Amino acid sequence: MTQTATIKMYKKNPCPYCDRAKALLDDKGWKYEVVDLTDKPAELERLKSETGWRTVPMIFINDKLVGGYSDLRTLEDDGKLDAMVQG
Repeated sequence: MTQTATIKMYKKNPCPYCDRAKALLDDKGWKYEVVDLTDKPAELERLKSETGWRTVPMIFINDKLVGGYSDLRTLEDDGKLDAMVQG
């Protein structure tokens, strides 16, 4: 199956969980957009306010927040991630 979903990840440096999320997505061979908020504290605060999410990475699939790295890993381990991205 091919990727039909758009994936966007907001990150900042340093962030080992961001690196792990990128590695997981790279291993899947999927295309995704990375938005680096390291030097954009106002943008990070806006996202925190809009989503209620307090940490990075913030990973969106089709503009829906799925969570951070551990949430992405859980979706993968439960066999649900492929369906979200390729469905």
